[in-house]
Amino acid sequence: MLEIGTKAPDFTLPDQDGEMRSLSDYRGQKVVLYFYPKDMTAGCTKQACAFGELYPQFREKGAVVLGVSKDSVASHKKFEEKYGLPFTLLSDTEKEVIQAYDVWKEKKNYGKVSMGVVRTTYLIDEDGVIVKAFGKVKAADNPAQMLGELS
Repeated sequence: MLEIGTKAPDFTLPDQDGEMRSLSDYRGQKVVLYFYPKDMTAGCTKQACAFGELYPQFREKGAVVLGVSKDSVASHKKFEEKYGLPFTLLSDTEKEVIQAYDVWKEKKNYGKVSMGVVRTTYLIDEDGVIVKAFGKVKAADNPAQMLGELS
């Protein structure tokens, strides 16, 4: 996980509509940058829907929410449409940003070891500096936790 107080690595990735988005596009706003394993899975859906429900409150506090996974733009579009997600999903199929933010890790699932995205959320301030970092977050609780961090 990246250190609090360090500059968040900038990136440019396609969103669910295929438009290129950079972290620097959001300078002057707080950014909740969350990494999740896979569209349409139980935990990721719970997390995304909770961020969606709380999104107006994030906006009131001057923050945007960006979700990142290694799923394709098409997968993100289906995910957004199925659940009515009001925030940006970014596609990192090459895992460049996932690796830059140190969330590609060895995971154990039922005794099987594999590499994957560890559910991680960063809070980045208006100047692009990481002010909070949470690893191995609980999908259902993370959105409310992050909203609390903005207070």
